[in-house]
Amino acid sequence: MAQVISLAVESVVRRFGERLALDGMSFQLNRGEFLGLLGPNGAGKTTLIRAIAGRLRLDSGRVLIESTPVVPGQKNSATHRLGVIPQNIAIYGKLTARENLELFGRLYGVSPSDLPNRINETLDWIGLSDRADEPAGRFSGGMQRRLNIGCGVLHQPDLILLDEPTVGVDPQSRQKIWEMLKSIQNRGVSVLLTTHQLDEAQQVCDRIVIVDHGKTVAAGTFEQLLEQSIGRQRTVRLKTSAVIDAVPPGCVLKESGELSFVVSDIATELPAMLRTIADADFKIDDISIDVPGLQSVFLHFTGRELRES
Repeated sequence: MAQVISLAVESVVRRFGERLALDGMSFQLNRGEFLGLLGPNGAGKTTLIRAIAGRLRLDSGRVLIESTPVVPGQKNSATHRLGVIPQNIAIYGKLTARENLELFGRLYGVSPSDLPNRINETLDWIGLSDRADEPAGRFSGGMQRRLNIGCGVLHQPDLILLDEPTVGVDPQSRQKIWEMLKSIQNRGVSVLLTTHQLDEAQQVCDRIVIVDHGKTVAAGTFEQLLEQSIGRQRTVRLKTSAVIDAVPPGCVLKESGELSFVVSDIATELPAMLRTIADADFKIDDISIDVPGLQSVFLHFTGRELRES
């Protein structure tokens, strides 16, 4: 069965004076998919998100949500299907959690008859039912983040734009947020995530799009991006308390006394190398394997370290 495309970004171009913010960027997000949009600051992510949300007119190209073009300043079925959850917490501290949800529900056009049930369901989903009538300004950062997400999805959008959802929160709140987001993805909601937390993106995203200089430079699953960039080589490090007189073939001896070697196929090459080391009468005290992560892949494609906002 063919994939249903939830979001299509087609050759989008946008200039700000002499600066080319979007330079033909293209990619697709399938229905029910968790897609990571990664890139250094200045890569064009913010400009693109504004275009998807209908807040910015493109010079050329187009954005489609469920095959409907997004037209800035025009309310249609495309923008109605969209939920936007910004990095900066966009709730009202003097209002209670329930009042915040009611306000955003009305702004999103949820019918008055549906709104009370939607609010109660959302409060339960974000884990704030017992704090529903307290001012949001008294909440912890993690609780405010969860309420922020609840306000952005109360109208039950098909597509969510999610910007740095776990910045500044503790590990428990971070875990709760990802559980919340995965639960709505399981109901068929599509999620476009922009983040600088590459370890989280690697864990939660089905696919990843890496952009730079307004262009898409790579797209695929983490495994596909790994194959396209640094490959599957692993560095194996061994610690031994013995004095090493002769280095086993294929190994490198560091000044610390640590032995290291590189394997391409860990399942077949590692056991063979360990047998070689054992046959040379080396006693292994500890072993570690360097596994390449998304940060290494990211740096390969962008050519520079991730920059702060």
